[in-house]
Amino acid sequence: MREIGHFIGGKEVKGASGRSGEVFDPNTGEVQARVAFAAKTEMAQAIANAATAQRGWADTNPQRRARVMFKFLELIQKDLENLAKLLSSEHGKTLADSKGDIQRGVEVVEFACGIPHLMKGEYTEGAGPGIDLYSMRQPLGVVAGITPFNFPAMIPMWKFAPALACGNAFILKPSERDPSVPMRLAELLIEAGLPAGVLNVVNGDKEAVDTLLTDPRVQAIGFVGSSAIAEYIFATGSAHGKRVQCFGGAKNHMIVMPDADMDQAVDALIGAGYGSAGERCMAISVAVPVGQKTADALFEKLIPRVESLKIGPSTDSAADYGPMVTRAHLDKVRSYVELGIKEGAKLRVDGRNFKLQGYENGFFMGGCLFDEVTPDMRIYKEEIFGPVLSVVRARDYEEALRLPSEHDYGNGVAIFTRDGDAARDFTSRVNVGMVGVNFAIPVPLSYYTFGGWKRSGFGDLNQHGPDSIRFYTRTKTVTARWPSGTKGGAEFVIPTMK
Repeated sequence: MREIGHFIGGKEVKGASGRSGEVFDPNTGEVQARVAFAAKTEMAQAIANAATAQRGWADTNPQRRARVMFKFLELIQKDLENLAKLLSSEHGKTLADSKGDIQRGVEVVEFACGIPHLMKGEYTEGAGPGIDLYSMRQPLGVVAGITPFNFPAMIPMWKFAPALACGNAFILKPSERDPSVPMRLAELLIEAGLPAGVLNVVNGDKEAVDTLLTDPRVQAIGFVGSSAIAEYIFATGSAHGKRVQCFGGAKNHMIVMPDADMDQAVDALIGAGYGSAGERCMAISVAVPVGQKTADALFEKLIPRVESLKIGPSTDSAADYGPMVTRAHLDKVRSYVELGIKEGAKLRVDGRNFKLQGYENGFFMGGCLFDEVTPDMRIYKEEIFGPVLSVVRARDYEEALRLPSEHDYGNGVAIFTRDGDAARDFTSRVNVGMVGVNFAIPVPLSYYTFGGWKRSGFGDLNQHGPDSIRFYTRTKTVTARWPSGTKGGAEFVIPTMK
């Protein structure tokens, strides 16, 4: 059986702790590999390695660091098919979806290639008599990222690309459920010219995470995962003096106004609600039709579309989505459907018992569709993270606006309408971090920032875009005066620019 270790000092090394976890093939349910779980000593070794390598990397000028990123892009494109197959084999998403996962990560690498411009400071000549004032951005040192299973290529690149471009060394702790793509990305970066030790990939569980949170050599940590763990990492890392950005769960709503193009809205709900088996933090999991007629029209078109979803193995190019990542996660999602029924929601489409011929042991689940969901139900309050769409009927626009605004999560939201005034009012007033107008998955492009509000985001700075450069650097400001040769005497008051 394949053994997956760690990537430390520019090469893969075997795990030494004696602890490991199983990596499944979600299509068949079989164990395809074992991944090592690092002990505290192994993580400390990676941090020491990174700290040593970082000094030389920080001294490398930004243009040369950008050249490594450019070469990395070239190597990813050459290896795209193999990367997508590897990703699908461990996660279960379709090959087309895996390529999209990689592409959205690549776009942040492209953004990071502009680092010579992005790290420029400011300069003011003659800020006072004979005084020049300027600022410069400098890397933090060793930084870390803890990334989830659902985007094993995209989110690691969202984290390490800007961090490395800024001159930091990076420790990546990817999900233990699908660790092979992050390991392969590290190999490609070495091939692209990144010095050994600047990027280390350490697989593990809570012991590895807690070492990152408490080791004083780690200056900053980024995390994506559940809100409970995000809150823990934010609190623990902050208590140890680290800069921390954490992104948690989501319950993304899509408001369907009476004037919406219903075909367009249904297409959006099908793709955003069931794509990647719903295992996306930006998946639409709540549809909110406004008014009885809108709800009836929505269900008339939506039910047959959910019933006709094509579920297949990740290698099936005709499949809408593939299996879920593990049997444990499949069972969890099924339990939420059973809970919804007990809570009184009406299950209009039931996909719990879906079986795929030839893949009976795979982690497959058909699409589920709930009606008559109310805000007091757990299936509305909690993130299900599976192919389950809940419909909450709103009497009017104001009620529809309140639902996402008052929810504990505030990651993404969308409104479908032909009314520009309604859309403008909604985008201004809704209490959510990312908003789509006739756009179901409003993930900003790489040169804007990505981040949710409320329990979807902890910390002041978001992922990628300008915030990523701010997060991975600190600003040093210099006030310089060159003596003119005349003596001015001692000054006993605070300097001003009078």
